[in-house]
Amino acid sequence: MTTATTLRPRGSRSHWWKTATGTLLTAVMLFPVYWMLNVSFTRDEDMRKSPPGLFPVRGTLDGYRRVLDEQLPYLATSLVIGLGTVVLTVALAAPAGYALAKLRPRGGGILNFVLLAAQMIPGIIMAMGFYAIYLNLGLLQSVPGLVLADSTLAVPFAVLIFTAFMSGIPGELIQAATMDGAGALRTFWSVVLPMSRNSVVTVSLFAFLWSWSDFVFAGTLVNGGAHEPITLGIYHYIGNNNQEWNAIMATAVVASLPAAVILVLAQRYVAAGVTAGAVKD
Repeated sequence: MTTATTLRPRGSRSHWWKTATGTLLTAVMLFPVYWMLNVSFTRDEDMRKSPPGLFPVRGTLDGYRRVLDEQLPYLATSLVIGLGTVVLTVALAAPAGYALAKLRPRGGGILNFVLLAAQMIPGIIMAMGFYAIYLNLGLLQSVPGLVLADSTLAVPFAVLIFTAFMSGIPGELIQAATMDGAGALRTFWSVVLPMSRNSVVTVSLFAFLWSWSDFVFAGTLVNGGAHEPITLGIYHYIGNNNQEWNAIMATAVVASLPAAVILVLAQRYVAAGVTAGAVKD
């Protein structure tokens, strides 16, 4: 007699350990995030308790009050820098990707190699170069200067993403636009760019995250100025003899929220944008 147990798919019984392993690994990777939340609610007098408390039994909101009182200007500056970096990156990288993908300029292969090599340059080397240039141009401690510096990290990656995505756009569409009298610029603006929505979202997300989390350029080019981003705002809580971990972690939690929300909302566009060009018809 056949029972319900024998009819159950073997995979549902034999591969349960994969789900358990995935859950365990996810918990291990997310534990630092939980610990950040835990410390952000922990009182100063309980901060160095041994063993440390796994839960903020006597929690406090003092850290978050300090964020609202002291960190909002830094968050606003980071938002302006992030949005400026996104606009500049897309404005430079999208036409470059279109040119490499569809116009086939001479030296395109060399340019692709240069873009790959540019991503291997250490950030501190670039920061020192920018410091020397900005010192002569008067751009130190300025938002435009930091937007330009952050864009140098995002543009090479963005050009490669746009090139891969736009290579998959059917050439018939480009030819149809040309036959209708559209030039290269009109074709790019009216045909190619609307079809490249996934890659635009992907590039915008990565450019924003890179600028939002930047510390090297910020610490080198705007440190001590009137327009410091949130990464330097957090750093102000760290001194030689005192580390205000409650306020540090509360600021880190608040600073992580915009990036987390944007990543969740744009997840499906990012998946499509990153894998674009991997499969050809």
